[in-house]
Amino acid sequence: MSTLWNAALPLLALALLPAAVNAAVSPPAGKGQYLATAGDCVACHTAAGGKPFTGGLKMSTPLGAIYSTNITPDKDTGIGDYRYEDFAKAVREGVAKDGHHLYPAMPYTAFARINDEDMHALYDFFMQQVPAVKQANRDSDIPWPLNMRWPLAAWNWVFHDDDAFKPDRGQSEEWNRGAYLVQGLEHCGTCHTPRGIAFQEKALDQSDDAYLTGGTLEGWHAPNLTGTGKDGLGRWSADELAMFLKTGHTDTSAAFGSMTDVVEHSTQYLNDADLRAMAVYLKSLRPSAAAPAPYANDVTSAALIRGDMSKPGAQEYMDNCAACHRIDGRGYAKTFPALARNPVVLSDDPSSLISIVLHGGKMAVTRDAVTGLTMPDFGWRLDDKQAADLLSFIRGAWGNDAPAVSANAVAKLRHATSTVERKDPNKANEPNTGQAHQ
Repeated sequence: MSTLWNAALPLLALALLPAAVNAAVSPPAGKGQYLATAGDCVACHTAAGGKPFTGGLKMSTPLGAIYSTNITPDKDTGIGDYRYEDFAKAVREGVAKDGHHLYPAMPYTAFARINDEDMHALYDFFMQQVPAVKQANRDSDIPWPLNMRWPLAAWNWVFHDDDAFKPDRGQSEEWNRGAYLVQGLEHCGTCHTPRGIAFQEKALDQSDDAYLTGGTLEGWHAPNLTGTGKDGLGRWSADELAMFLKTGHTDTSAAFGSMTDVVEHSTQYLNDADLRAMAVYLKSLRPSAAAPAPYANDVTSAALIRGDMSKPGAQEYMDNCAACHRIDGRGYAKTFPALARNPVVLSDDPSSLISIVLHGGKMAVTRDAVTGLTMPDFGWRLDDKQAADLLSFIRGAWGNDAPAVSANAVAKLRHATSTVERKDPNKANEPNTGQAHQ
């Protein structure tokens, strides 16, 4: 009886949560706002509880925290005195009007792909439609001499390609539109491409096999968008990809971490043609791995039904997870994600799985999928070993075949800082504009 009661606790917690209010930006009005929405500018340039585009969002880096800047047209603290040429140089090259280099947390390596027509529309939007707000920018927490910016010029010389997007004449117009959005405004590679020793993206487009094969930032792993192997989303159809970008879920998966905010603030507002174009482009990427997809296996389900809790983590699963994700790990369509054969569960990097269990998460709230469901955090309830046992159990159950999770890995992420806001479930109706750009 105790096990059944404990298994029901997560459902009770969800039932008691207030319905989430869609904190996403208003539907775009005009081309410039549409492009700014596609670029998800509001997410990084708005701190939790702050006014749109006024900056102040804390972003953790290996050297220390940096803070996003005010990009409203205020002349004293924002970009009000930027000419178009100054604006374009900052967005494409990462160089501010006064000549100082921006940290590559600003995805100018992707925004360099934006064409002149769209760049002019973006400039007009920020100068004419965004209200000017006087809010001083905050200096980084990076200590001297590591905070000196001149080395960024050398970084750009080595790693940055500032050429605008060039259509591939051998591909369709739809493919090229999708490539333009994925590589540029949507800057998917910022989170989904692995980074090198200098924190540079290892690839900027499909010409390199590393492109969009998964990356880890601030304790969250953005999954591999290519391939048909165990951790690749290449097994999704184009329709599923488009549905995910529009609603934040498929029948068996849901957005997590900062991707929730990407859907809420950005991709849900793209028109169907652009969503389809992105899906067509993503489906065209070469598989990064030839590993076979996992096979279904009901051995775990049978053991749990028998009450066999001999495997480490089995009891923790029944007490904390089974009520929502089911004994067979298949979840509920468009409600609770499946854990069986889920690419996020199978990834060699378990960071996202650990972070979700420790800190909880929420499903994207969109115009087409207003659910407001929130996964409770279990960090208060599970110690490092219990959480590791639980995650290792999930990663080895129902045909999943992923490496075990160590208690040390859990401990490392338990107190990690992230721009993915740690929301109080009792304040679920408050705006959430923070995001880590997954």
